[in-house]
Amino acid sequence: MSYGGGHLVRDISFFVAILATAIALGGALAHAFEFFSKMRLSREDYFVVQTIYAGWNRLAYVLLLELLGIVALIVLYRKEPTVMWPAVAALAFLLASQAIFWIWTYPANIATNNWTQQPENWQELRQQWEYSHFAGAIFQGLTMTALIVGVLRR
Repeated sequence: MSYGGGHLVRDISFFVAILATAIALGGALAHAFEFFSKMRLSREDYFVVQTIYAGWNRLAYVLLLELLGIVALIVLYRKEPTVMWPAVAALAFLLASQAIFWIWTYPANIATNNWTQQPENWQELRQQWEYSHFAGAIFQGLTMTALIVGVLRR
C-alpha cells in the first residue's frame, strides 16, 4: 500500500477523529442508557450513584483529540467537499454537544458541588443534568454518523 500525497496524514486524522469520537460516544451513551433508571431513583440513591462520575473530567482530553482530529479533516479535505462537508457537520454536532454541556450540565455540577451537596431544588438539577446528557449523547451520535459518512465518501 502506497502512501504518497499526504494519504497517511489523512488516514491518521480520520483514525484519531473516529477513535476519539467512539470513546466520547461510549461515555455519552452510558448516560443515555441509564437515563430512565436514574430518573426513578430516590434522592439518597441518586446522590450515591452520582459519586461514580468522579474523574470523568478526564474525558476532556478525549474531547480535545476529537476536536483536533475533526478540524484536521476539514483542513486536509478542504478541496474535497464530499468529505469536507460531513467533517464540518461533525464539528457542528460536536460543538452542539459541548454547548449543551456548558449551558446545562456544568451549571448543575456547580450547583451541587459535583453532586456532593444536596440543594433543595435537586430534582430540577437532576432533570437538567440527565436531559442535557441525553441530548449531548444524541449530538455525539450525530458526530460519529457524520464522520462515518465522510470516511465512506473518500
